[in-house]
Amino acid sequence: MTLSVTSMDPGEISRIKVLPDSGFGMLRTDRGALPLDRLDVQARISGLVARTVVRTEFVNVHDVALEATYVFPLPDRAAVTGMTMTADERTITAELQERGQAREAYDQAIRAGQRASIAEEERPDVFTMRVGNILPGERVAVELSLVGPLPFEDGEATFRFPLVVAPRYIPGTPLPGTAVGDGWAPDTDAVPDASRITPPVLLPGFPNPLRLGITVEVDPAGLELGEVRSSLHTVFDKDGVLSIGADERANRDFILRLPYAGGGQTAIAVPDESAEQPEGVYQLVVLPPAEGAAPRPKDVVLLLDRSGSMGGWKMVAARRAAARVVDTLTAADRFAVLTFDHQVEHPDDLPAGLAEATDRHRFRAVEHLAKATARGGTELLSPLTEGLGLLQASEGRDRVLVLVTDGQVGNEDQIVHDVTPLIRSTRIHTIGIDRAVNAGFLGRLAALGAGRAELVESEDRLDEAMDHIHRRIGSPVVTDLRIAATGVQLVDDDRAPARLPGLYPGVPLVVSGRYTGRPAGELVVTGRTRDDREFRTTVPVQQREESAVTAQWARARVRDLEDAYAAGDRSLEERIVATSLRYGVLCRFTAYVAVDSRVVNEGGETRRVTQPVELPDGWEAPGSVAPAMMRLAAAAPVPPPMPSGPGRFAPASAGDTAYTAQGASFTAEGGGGGFAGAARSRRAGIAGAPASLRAGKARAASNALALDDVRALATTEVQRLRDASDRPEWERRELLDDLASRLDVLVGGQTAPEFAALQNLVAQLRSDAPVAERWTAALEVLLAFAGTAEPSAAPEPSAPERKAFWKR
Repeated sequence: MTLSVTSMDPGEISRIKVLPDSGFGMLRTDRGALPLDRLDVQARISGLVARTVVRTEFVNVHDVALEATYVFPLPDRAAVTGMTMTADERTITAELQERGQAREAYDQAIRAGQRASIAEEERPDVFTMRVGNILPGERVAVELSLVGPLPFEDGEATFRFPLVVAPRYIPGTPLPGTAVGDGWAPDTDAVPDASRITPPVLLPGFPNPLRLGITVEVDPAGLELGEVRSSLHTVFDKDGVLSIGADERANRDFILRLPYAGGGQTAIAVPDESAEQPEGVYQLVVLPPAEGAAPRPKDVVLLLDRSGSMGGWKMVAARRAAARVVDTLTAADRFAVLTFDHQVEHPDDLPAGLAEATDRHRFRAVEHLAKATARGGTELLSPLTEGLGLLQASEGRDRVLVLVTDGQVGNEDQIVHDVTPLIRSTRIHTIGIDRAVNAGFLGRLAALGAGRAELVESEDRLDEAMDHIHRRIGSPVVTDLRIAATGVQLVDDDRAPARLPGLYPGVPLVVSGRYTGRPAGELVVTGRTRDDREFRTTVPVQQREESAVTAQWARARVRDLEDAYAAGDRSLEERIVATSLRYGVLCRFTAYVAVDSRVVNEGGETRRVTQPVELPDGWEAPGSVAPAMMRLAAAAPVPPPMPSGPGRFAPASAGDTAYTAQGASFTAEGGGGGFAGAARSRRAGIAGAPASLRAGKARAASNALALDDVRALATTEVQRLRDASDRPEWERRELLDDLASRLDVLVGGQTAPEFAALQNLVAQLRSDAPVAERWTAALEVLLAFAGTAEPSAAPEPSAPERKAFWKR
């Protein structure tokens, strides 16, 4: 990340004037919203790797020093690898530090009057940048450097660069004390950092607030490249460099699709020259075989998000996507359809639970989907819990859950924590529909369920995406994957993804991890096909000097550890920090900080400004219904139904200052508010979550699972094993592998002696012992644990506790 400070000349300063009625949380001039003036994205694509530099320029036209805050998205799989700060021709290399230490260093520098900058991760795809002590008349340019992989399937790679953090639904009870950020939403027990991920939003009609530039250079790196397509922007080709027009707005994702032909299997080893012993990082690409036997009958639960943010084209596309999933079911399948906002609804005239996929039942389900309209808030946890519960009794059939949503929720960690124990062998596929989709969360959810995530940015893309998801709703072509090596030792604990998802038609599997020893020999991948035949492929290891492979593995590994942390294993914090610092990639527990040793602002007095962001393209304006929303919020004991339209989300409360943008006024009864409300004022927000959600809040905030919770899960696991005792060996082997991964997440980090037996069982299940031996051991250990463990007392309800926002 490069930060340079250049003073504007007197002529440039004279052309900028501050206008009155700027509103809180933002500045306004005749050139638009400040302090952010320019955003440039420069990407270089080499094969399936993208190296990107993001340049942001801030301007201070005031007579006092400025501290600017910008909340922005980045590709969720990309690694932020560095930061430098340049001020008055002085360059300071930033340090990657533990997050609390970095924040302390930044705050001390600002108080001392030194220039400083800090970059922090809030979500895998949402970041915060703060730049302090920008002197009057100065222009500040910040450059972020990142590297990330391009997803590839069905002969096509995708380069997606998000440009705006869309408003997210914030459930939960407001927390006491000072907010951790300057956003429009209050921090809650479900989203303790809500005020850091809800930047003020510009109303429609506001002039283009910044100059946006995007350029992309493409090097096929030996692959055969077809015609590159842009989904949402008009792209110009000049001397091999793709760029967008000058008047584009940062209100939707930038997406390029690159059709590559003739990819192959590879195994790359990148030595770590700084290590004392020979070691490094490997990356393995495995191609799926041709499809064999037909998949087994399946049980499918379809969840359709009909909340307010899904209005407009998104609701139309979501209904079509959901209906196509239903239409592809066969008579051998069973299914359930749930539509949800702040409440869950089921189709009329269908039996409770899972219904046979007859023509009549499928017609009724599609009829129900066709009536769905956007409204209300996104209470995602309740339908996910209900849907996974419906699939718990599915034995001898494939379990599939399909979620169609934009993913615009703030309580991602709470959802991950609560649904992880329920997933078991269910495969979760997510279909994200939006031009500024919450890709990071949808990818996490699909990874936890060993499923696929498809992102749909337009109706034109829908058919193509649905073709992909339909092939993945059934069983993968190969399951029970294992990786072995000859000539090199693989470190299984550092593999990413931690749970191998299987091979799906048209999708190569990419696995990375650490190795020890000299890179040589071969990597051998084995598994079982649908018809219970052995799958085996051997890939020679090639040594290369490619830092991008190391950075991509480190980012993927840290994300897996962060998900396990969110699921309840709080012991992983130290390991996450160590991995982040060693390999120089930003994570939720670290931050890049740069401090200039010179004092440029005696006394450290600054004006704090949070940069407002665009309303995502396709989202409707709040209109005249916002006052009614706020009245509902003040009166209702649960989240009120929100009016139709994507612009409706957690409402502001009375007491906020009216917001005016270029003559378009949005003033609520009782004081106003709107999207860009007071940056430091606390909003009442939503009055509370439903009782069923509030009951689990104490556990979601806890650092350890209760003993009786694990006992109940062990009882369920015993029943699952008994019900599957007559299955073929390869199916039982897969069930044992899934059981090992679940138990590892649940009790792997527990220190209480009561969990030792389950921890030892995990090691047994992951051994090379025969399936029958491991099956018997699992039944014996789980039965003993479920029968002897004493339930712990249920905790008394208590007021929400505020914790460090990066330890959600």
